[in-house]
Amino acid sequence: MFLRNYWYVAAYDHEVSARPMRRLLLGEPVVLYRLEDATPVALEDRCAHRHLPLSMGKLVGDTLQCHYHGLRYDRTGTCVRVPGQETIPRSARVKSYPVAERYHWLWIWMGDPALADPRTIPDFHWFDDPAWGAKGEYLHVKSNWQLIVDNLLDLTHLAFVHDTTIGNAALVDQANVKVQRSQDGVVVTRWIIDAPAPPTFVKAGGFTGNVDRWQIIDFGPPAFLRLDVGATPTGTGAPEGRRVGGIGMRNLNAITPETEATSHYFWGQAHNWDVNNPRTTDMIIEQIRTAFLQDVEVFEAQQRNLDAIADPPQTDINADAGVIQARRVLDRLYAEEQVAAKQVAAE
Repeated sequence: MFLRNYWYVAAYDHEVSARPMRRLLLGEPVVLYRLEDATPVALEDRCAHRHLPLSMGKLVGDTLQCHYHGLRYDRTGTCVRVPGQETIPRSARVKSYPVAERYHWLWIWMGDPALADPRTIPDFHWFDDPAWGAKGEYLHVKSNWQLIVDNLLDLTHLAFVHDTTIGNAALVDQANVKVQRSQDGVVVTRWIIDAPAPPTFVKAGGFTGNVDRWQIIDFGPPAFLRLDVGATPTGTGAPEGRRVGGIGMRNLNAITPETEATSHYFWGQAHNWDVNNPRTTDMIIEQIRTAFLQDVEVFEAQQRNLDAIADPPQTDINADAGVIQARRVLDRLYAEEQVAAKQVAAE
């Protein structure tokens, strides 16, 4: 299941250059490159002649030349040169995709180009905001994208999967959880009051006693999750909004389906203390990366079971409240998109 009329992250800005780059997105092969003025372009990664990936070719000026027979395409996907003949067939064109650059990511619209409005790109301003230290990374995951979304919406797993880094038993035993669903989103708020800080928080914040800790998960379709997490010494007023004397972070996640069983996972971490110290940022990223790699091990093991067992029965528990609400949102949006696509096809 892929929602197509949404912006997705295709790559980090530094990944895309004048050298064509191939990436499979929502099951479609895409070639990404930059024009001479650094404008990013995304085309279907297939020559209209004999289907060789255009990513195997090269840029000649601002045209992309196929490696097989030298056909050249402009930024719109239109063939503008066929070596050895003057007439260019009308069918010699490939799909082009709207793209935009924001927050050090290259965004792509895989659906109806007429609906692509850059103003609807989700807010990940923490990557650019000078009030925050931030860094992003990429993981290729051999699992369906929804398993990753599920994981981020249910943080009770931190107590078991990440007990050496960002988790402890208090996340399950002492958490006050609230789930709020809007028309197209879900917010899960968790407070853990007067509990020991997990190892990563002790290392980052220097806590010596118990803390009041928050986890606020903001989910938006198809697969964007922004987590507001942090802690202050217990009793200093964090639940009432006084986040003084502690640490605050944003965990930033954008998941782009590659296939039904593989995903591109773009993520980052931002922090609001010692923001100009790269060592602090690197220390936090290293800690979170360790946790994320533990998650990847879980996703991929789940996917192997799902590949082996057709439609296995599943039991839900209280911790799945946010997951269930997000799945309902996604199922409704997918159904609506399918109805709209059928109406367009019938016209």
